[in-house]
Amino acid sequence: PFSPQKKPLSAIIKEVSQSLALTAVGLHERIQSSSMDAKLEALKDLANASRDITFAQEFINLDGISLLTQMVESGTDFGDLLSFTLTAFVELMDHGIVSWDTFSVAFIKKIASYVNKSAMDTAVLQRSLAILESMVLNSQDLYHKVAQEITIGQLIPHLQGTDQDIQTYTIAVINALFLKAPEEKRQVRLHCAHTEMAHILAQKQLRSIILSNVIRSPTPINDEMAHQLYVLQVLTFNLLEDRMMTKMDPQDQAQRDIIFELRRIAFDMEMEPNNSGSIEKRKSMYTRDYKKLGFINHVNPAVDFTQIPPGMLALDNMLYFARHHQDAYIRIVLENSSREDKHECPFGRSSIELTKMLCEILKVGELPSENCHDFHPMFFTHDRSFEEFFCICIQLLNKTWKEMRATSEDFNKVMQVVREQIMRALTLKPNSLDQFKSRLQNLSYTEILKIRQSERMNQEDFQSRPILELREKIQPEIMELIKQQRLNRLCEGTCFRKISSRRRQDKFWYCRLSPNHKVLHYGDLEESPQGEVPHDSLQDKLPVADIKAVITGKDCPHMKEKGALKQNKEVLELAFSVLYESDEYLNFIAPDKHEYCVWTDGLNALLGKEMTSDYTKSDMDTLLSMEMKLRLLDLENIQIPEAPPPIPKEPSNYDFVYDCN
Repeated sequence: PFSPQKKPLSAIIKEVSQSLALTAVGLHERIQSSSMDAKLEALKDLANASRDITFAQEFINLDGISLLTQMVESGTDFGDLLSFTLTAFVELMDHGIVSWDTFSVAFIKKIASYVNKSAMDTAVLQRSLAILESMVLNSQDLYHKVAQEITIGQLIPHLQGTDQDIQTYTIAVINALFLKAPEEKRQVRLHCAHTEMAHILAQKQLRSIILSNVIRSPTPINDEMAHQLYVLQVLTFNLLEDRMMTKMDPQDQAQRDIIFELRRIAFDMEMEPNNSGSIEKRKSMYTRDYKKLGFINHVNPAVDFTQIPPGMLALDNMLYFARHHQDAYIRIVLENSSREDKHECPFGRSSIELTKMLCEILKVGELPSENCHDFHPMFFTHDRSFEEFFCICIQLLNKTWKEMRATSEDFNKVMQVVREQIMRALTLKPNSLDQFKSRLQNLSYTEILKIRQSERMNQEDFQSRPILELREKIQPEIMELIKQQRLNRLCEGTCFRKISSRRRQDKFWYCRLSPNHKVLHYGDLEESPQGEVPHDSLQDKLPVADIKAVITGKDCPHMKEKGALKQNKEVLELAFSVLYESDEYLNFIAPDKHEYCVWTDGLNALLGKEMTSDYTKSDMDTLLSMEMKLRLLDLENIQIPEAPPPIPKEPSNYDFVYDCN
């Protein structure tokens, strides 16, 4: 006999490569067969084999991509033949070996025609959409050619079907067309230079179809669809970037008229007409009103909008709120203007900072992440979802300000709480803006404090030095409490079952610790007792001072006796022994794990050793957590006096004292 020599790895790779090359040549010939059945089988094989990059390279070297594009352009194939042709094409192109810029206008027109047809084979439509998306994303030149052949309006009908894959690819193509919309310069941020695309993304028809046919479809949304909806959401909000990055010109009268409109809506109902009084009087009145509106610059509020972000977007939001939620707007402004200066919630400053915060939360102006699936259904339920989002949040800010009893010095702190409220409500993925508003109602400032407290206490480890020091200080107290509980349980005693080396017998014995913790009393019983067994009825005694060690598990003598190892694992885990003078043992088998932990802990405590049972660890965690919570109770908004309160005067009589006699 002999062992055959193993081939070197390089030889094996060479053989595989040669085999794939032969396969590629064979398929290249077979897909040109005049027999439709043979051609179909060859295309199926090609679609499967093309997933392998080594095969793909061999097939592409045979000018296979050109052959496939010619087959598509000829228009002679349809149904499964066309479907597998496009599938093979997609698989080959996914390897990135061939540039997308090499394809002819005729090929692009043919692919676009499959998408524009009202009735088309599902598989062909899906592959065609995938090809169009890749063309647009991978070539700026192809974007222009594709955009000439297909419009968003022609894609929308594909969203009205029930096939989620088709819907996903359709939204992917819409996203790709928007991402590659021409700009004067390629920049890191996405600017909405393409006004036609911006209009299409914002239009009600696209939004309502996506909402009803995709988001609210009975079919659960898969990860790929969720990603495309997230991308669409980001691109829609990026339409706001131009306004967000536009400073207000304090000298621009048209822009200043918008601020004047805010003043008019809030105050003109109870003020005298604008044209009455002197110019000085009107200026004084406007300055007073702009102060009530919460602007930092009372004389020329336009200066407040020169900060970018949020720029003019903040003013747009304020005007939308004033016009579309007029009652809420007037209430907030008048409510705050009637408070003391330091307690008022400045509407103007709050709106500017809130708009900036919302842009950060929704990542306005940033390109979409490749692996994110975090879309929010509620933003597809309204034509002006960002503005409505702002309107809900500005009312939340005013409510939270009152709940916190905030002053002007607390402005940043209030904004942090509002940000947390918004983020927590968004995490719940509300399906509508009304549901979002409802979720915020349940996230009051008091509730946020409770959540923070709970999260702090549930952290696995407190890293701050004061907390660690507090834990170290408390732990010995808790351990002493556990020790006393264990010893008290030993004083109550436990009934143990006797197990002989030959067979299990229903014999019992009882053991308990004396109240002074100096003696173990034990003795046999005829039957299991109903309660505690008094010391006098237990004949045997073992002084604690004579105990040398506590042994557990398989090291116990009664677990080493003949036949004892046949006992099941449960019995082994409940066994422990007390070693005392002259190498004698008192052997135990606890009735359950709880009693095992109590007795081994208690005996170790008597010997001055550490209690290490799982039960002790659990008790330590529970009691320590409770004690830490009590000592770290949040004292926010509770006035702690600097000096102790004065001792009250003695009462005039003590008639209220109860006479025990």
